[in-house]
Amino acid sequence: MVENATKSLQVYSGYLEKLPTNWDNARNFCAYTQVHSRTEHRFPESMKQELTSLIEQTLESLKQAGQLPADASPKIMVDNTKDKAHGDYASNIAMVSSKMAGMNPRQWAEEIVNALPDSPILKQAEIAGPGFINFFVTEAASFSVVETILDAKETFGHNDSGKGQSVQVEFVSANPTGPLHVGHGRGAAVGDCISRLLEANGWKVTREFYYNDAGAQIDNLALSVQARCKGLTPDDAGWPEDGYRGEYILDLANSFMNGDTIESADQSFTGTKDADDLEGIRHFAVAYLRREQDLDLKAFEVDFDVYFLESSLYADGKVEETVQNLIKNGYTYEDGGALWLKTTEFGDDKDRVMRKKDGGYTYFVPDVAYHQNKWQRGFKKVINEQGADHHSTITRVRAGLQALQAGIPEGYPDYVLHQMVTVMKGGEEVKISKRAGSYVTLRDLIDEVGRDATRYFLAARAPSSQLTFDIDLARSQSNDNPVYYIQYAHARICSILRKLESEGQSWDQHNGLSKLDRLEEDQEKLLANKLARFPEVVAIAGEQSAPHQVANYLHELASDFHGYYNNHKTIVEDQDLRDARIALTQAVRQVLFNGLYLLGIAAPEEM
Repeated sequence: MVENATKSLQVYSGYLEKLPTNWDNARNFCAYTQVHSRTEHRFPESMKQELTSLIEQTLESLKQAGQLPADASPKIMVDNTKDKAHGDYASNIAMVSSKMAGMNPRQWAEEIVNALPDSPILKQAEIAGPGFINFFVTEAASFSVVETILDAKETFGHNDSGKGQSVQVEFVSANPTGPLHVGHGRGAAVGDCISRLLEANGWKVTREFYYNDAGAQIDNLALSVQARCKGLTPDDAGWPEDGYRGEYILDLANSFMNGDTIESADQSFTGTKDADDLEGIRHFAVAYLRREQDLDLKAFEVDFDVYFLESSLYADGKVEETVQNLIKNGYTYEDGGALWLKTTEFGDDKDRVMRKKDGGYTYFVPDVAYHQNKWQRGFKKVINEQGADHHSTITRVRAGLQALQAGIPEGYPDYVLHQMVTVMKGGEEVKISKRAGSYVTLRDLIDEVGRDATRYFLAARAPSSQLTFDIDLARSQSNDNPVYYIQYAHARICSILRKLESEGQSWDQHNGLSKLDRLEEDQEKLLANKLARFPEVVAIAGEQSAPHQVANYLHELASDFHGYYNNHKTIVEDQDLRDARIALTQAVRQVLFNGLYLLGIAAPEEM
């Protein structure tokens, strides 16, 4: 799909030069294309863009007429209306610029409406309330998006705002100490969706997984496996104080003592069958659990381009090099036998220990070295999708990067932090997994409700919001289940052509596109206007790293389609009307398909 998007963007590059240059908000941005309409006019893909342009032209004419100061530059906002009786779109431009014009908002709105230039997309403009301007778009303009969608297919909604620049998205990055839990699953879903959105917005994306394969947690893992190899259980007195207790530790120990060979992404280890070989157990355990996590992610259909080992930063001397550079730059000091970083000089509430009394480094030090490595690899934009428990590390990592004086900008990298997930089943919270022992695993959810429902529910709310995952709802085949509701809309549309074929008829797409003027129902125009919003949704969701906006949009589109389908027959005797209605529904199907792809969810043809 990405290759197709690139080809499409090359075709559209000439049109992109025609974009207005003064848009300062992502909501006014989506790739500009011309619709090769079979009507008298050619219409833009985004009605908001065209209306914004009309308002700009109007304000310029009012400046020339002396009714608005020449240096006035009010911010133009055009939004969808909630009640279509009030038009298709609305703007508060008269209210934000009336003082500049020296009039009250309603009077100024009248001047703006009277000065609007003729446009093939605009049927009429009305003034409402204290000075809102409501715009009614012509039916021809509204339905022109149908042909745009059917021409662009899977690239509809894509743009080139990223201009092919490289961006790295780091997500999941779980310690290889156990199976992936539901929190990791949320990170996987959100991170992968962000990556897909960035690709749709013209970025060259590298997906990266950072393995924390060094430190105390790995020590505890090795000791736990060793205890199992020696026949101990978590209830025995000799069990490690901070040991891991899940059944997977026993499986791991048995595999090591059986002499199994474990192949992970870039490592291969064979169990030595020696319970006293702690170092061998350590390497084997990390490889074993890396493989387990890879299998979980594969079941979730999440892939990575790069797997980066924390241990490599130590082995390659990057951590020590980072510390020496911070010392050289004068941002450290010794106190109480520890080495401190002056993070307060970069906005932190207190300085932080870098090297402890025992000589070990605190966890944020390798993070600084790692992110300098990202910068050196050419990633000028980096997004880290992590759990909310990483909030305290943001200031420290950014402070360390600034203290390196390596030309890295303030605010690097970007962070998207997701909140915790509560899993419910049968009205009660599910807290543990038999396999993991202390938490619900990602594999548990996939086994319970399937990959698609798991991905949707984990990505469908803003990452900053706590999430309740209701297993019973996710398993239900009802309209209350949002992912089922959306997928059913796609399958329902596919069934239309199958039914048509079973009746010995066929759909003439060319005829349908030429007869879009036969679409006269309010729900049909509502669908067309909703379809036209998709490129804007993709642009904003990509800009804000907010895949839940796509999920919400798809649910709204599915609702509008189901309402239309229930109220209006698609396969009618009138061939022109039938072909036009099928063209509209096929455009809905394509947008549902494109949106589901951005969420990593299948678009079934039958359910």
